[in-house]
Amino acid sequence: MNEEDNLIDDLILAGGLEISGIDEKSGEFLYTITNKMKDLMPELYEEHMAQVNEDIMRLWEKGFVNVDMMIDDPVVTITQKAYDIIEISKLSKEEIWALEEIKRMMGPKV
Repeated sequence: MNEEDNLIDDLILAGGLEISGIDEKSGEFLYTITNKMKDLMPELYEEHMAQVNEDIMRLWEKGFVNVDMMIDDPVVTITQKAYDIIEISKLSKEEIWALEEIKRMMGPKV
C-alpha cells in the first residue's frame, strides 16, 4: 500500500471520505468528500468546494445545469442538454467529468 492509499483509508475511517461508487471505465473506487473533511483537512475541503462551484457555474453558463440561487442552499438540477451526446462532446474533458459526476450523484434519469 502506498502513502496515498494510506491517507485515503485514514480519511474513510475518520469520516472525511465515503466510497460513493465504482468508476465504470477504470474499476476504481469513487469517493465523496463529507462535511467532516472541514475539520480534518480544511484547506483540501475549501479547494474541493471551490472547484465544485467553478464546475457547476461553467456548466450552468453552457446550459447543462440549472441553479436556483434564490434560496439559502442553492439547488442544482440537470437540463435535457446534459443528455445530448453531441452537446456533451463539445465540452472539455474536465467539464465532461464534472457533468457525469453531477449526474451520477443525482441518480438515474427518470
